[in-house]
Amino acid sequence: MSVFTSAEIAYLQSQPLMRFASASPTGRPDVAPVVFQIVGDDIVTAGFDITHTVRYRNIQTNPRVSVVVDDLGSTDPWSPRGIKVIGTAVIEDSGGSPRFRITPEVIISWAINDTTPGIPKMERRKVR
Repeated sequence: MSVFTSAEIAYLQSQPLMRFASASPTGRPDVAPVVFQIVGDDIVTAGFDITHTVRYRNIQTNPRVSVVVDDLGSTDPWSPRGIKVIGTAVIEDSGGSPRFRITPEVIISWAINDTTPGIPKMERRKVR
């Protein structure tokens, strides 16, 4: 059984970008929009040359990360929906190129599993 529900997987696979947040050892935040994919229970992202990014340097010393994938299901009525993942990231080799593998510890979603109209209820679950 996946850490993500089937509705969350379908939503994540339908979205082209996520926001990837990391922090330096002193707490200086960084956030970047990136492409991603779901691989098993993890989120994987790479890029053209991630070794020159702030998040690459941050993760080498502080593996704690958060990612957010969200959008508006509709604007009338106002219907925000999304998923936030809090977890850890590692840098791994993928065919000679580095990539990030993010392992979820906490998943927070809204208007994904419960699509009842109105203000979405936040669902929070610890998965590790």
